[in-house]
Amino acid sequence: MKKNTWYTYFPELLPIAFFKIARSFFWWTRTEYFRITHLTVCSLLLLVTAVATAQDAEESAKESMIRKAHVGGYMITQREIVDELYNAGYSMYAAAWPLLREYSGRSFQSGLFGTWMHPQYDGPLPVEKLYTDIEGGLGWWRDTEYATTTPKFIMGGVQLNFAGWANGPGAGRGRDWSDPRGKYGVAQLSPWLLWPPDGLNLKQGTSGELFGSGYLPLPLTEPTSTTAGTAVPTGNQCWTLFLNAGNFKGPVAFFTPYFWSQASVEDPRLSGLFLDQRPSEPNKAFQMETQHIHSYEATDSKGQTYARMAPTQYPAGPDGNSELLHRLMVYKKEALWDNVKAWFDGGDAVDGKIKVEHATMQKFNKGVRSNWKFYGEHIPKDKRALMNITSYMDANVTDSATLRVRWDGDLITKSDKNGHTLATLPEYYKMVKTGEDDIGQWVAVAPGDVPAETGLHNVSFNRAEDDRPSLTYVTPEEGDSSWKNPGPAAGPFKAKLGDGSTVTYYWYRFADQPALLNADLSHEEREEMQRRVELLHRNWKMDEEYLPPPLIGKLADVDPALIVTPPAGMEAGYVPIVTRQGLE
Repeated sequence: MKKNTWYTYFPELLPIAFFKIARSFFWWTRTEYFRITHLTVCSLLLLVTAVATAQDAEESAKESMIRKAHVGGYMITQREIVDELYNAGYSMYAAAWPLLREYSGRSFQSGLFGTWMHPQYDGPLPVEKLYTDIEGGLGWWRDTEYATTTPKFIMGGVQLNFAGWANGPGAGRGRDWSDPRGKYGVAQLSPWLLWPPDGLNLKQGTSGELFGSGYLPLPLTEPTSTTAGTAVPTGNQCWTLFLNAGNFKGPVAFFTPYFWSQASVEDPRLSGLFLDQRPSEPNKAFQMETQHIHSYEATDSKGQTYARMAPTQYPAGPDGNSELLHRLMVYKKEALWDNVKAWFDGGDAVDGKIKVEHATMQKFNKGVRSNWKFYGEHIPKDKRALMNITSYMDANVTDSATLRVRWDGDLITKSDKNGHTLATLPEYYKMVKTGEDDIGQWVAVAPGDVPAETGLHNVSFNRAEDDRPSLTYVTPEEGDSSWKNPGPAAGPFKAKLGDGSTVTYYWYRFADQPALLNADLSHEEREEMQRRVELLHRNWKMDEEYLPPPLIGKLADVDPALIVTPPAGMEAGYVPIVTRQGLE
């Protein structure tokens, strides 16, 4: 019901009321009281505006003082030299852990500890520049599409001077299949393990466990005198990745010999200089290569410059030490090749256990050298200063078998997550210059020693929201492509991985997989490979010992979703090939 008011009963009084109110307001505005009130209100408005403007200016000044930068460099091990005769591959155990507390976006890039295996040469090279090797390992890369804080593993074979590279079956440089540049360089060997093109996933939550890997050659092919119709030879060394994880052991995939030798087709001077024929260099560098950890810099009103990097952490065992790299082994061909070759030639079957009597351990010396620096566009290359990381890192706990460091000092913080202890390195640094040193050094300081005016306490390192959406990995769909002709024997199948992506895969007859159809092999050569691989599949299983086991610690697991079982009737001679990886 409508509520009654006074003008409901006396409507004739409404115009008079409006007139009275208007006249009163007119006379009130002419009084001294009104003018005082008006001035007071205006002054308050001006004051509020001035304060807000000053605050905005202060925030803008802080923002202008803060400059984006990044931390990069190497942590370098010290090792003993071994005999050059141990030139048939290597193995190692590298700790796997979340280097950053929070994955900070695609521009973050860092490996964990790994190595670079180059060909071994015994004389001068015919060209000035010849870079080729197997590197890869555990880490995060700018082209990782489905990254998490848990690292992934890639194979990282590099063709001549980075013309192409192969990171695994169906994974290499770029996305254009009309210009493969290494994407056909690796063939799948294991019938029990999927290899996603985004990298081999480790089990989510891995934090300090040891991941065993290594490369040894297998004689899966025979050498040839011609390559791609030209009179340059291709060797028969199929450098094969062996893994030793908690839930998978054994050979996974190999670089096809043609991946290396095809560069010699264009330049015959290079014939015989690649890993299809050359032995491996036994005395390799073992380092942790970091390219981009997000950081910020700012200078206070006194001209002092400070920096802050994203929270970076290392595993810490029960004794507080980080065990980062373990049991570096190098091999002679007698360790595996000779017996396998005799088996393929009609001899008795052999297991895949590598003979340690034909191996030696490359021993660590105490000490780790670090050249981590803060980088930024505002810093000239010749003015980039070192971080004093060795001031809180003690490598004297290293022994001959294990690269071990200890993180000391009040600026190291430790936290426990899912039963794992992680030591976080100092985040804040102060630029210190002494004497005539115009470059200086970044010295770690406590957060309270950094002035609030720099704004560094409030910066965010999570730049994931600025990244482009993750791209889907796809393979050719044309009916006449090597992916469809002769094509798979079973599928499609799907697996949901721990990184959130889903892979689609098919079962191919080993000799009919796309990598081998693009490896400059005849039908007869591929069929002979098929025979040899069927012997391996029937005799080498994924729960047997291959690489020499670690002497300490616990093994990391690969993502359980990557472990598969061949369909009935395809237990030997068939391999799973991933054809797509994306989000569903």
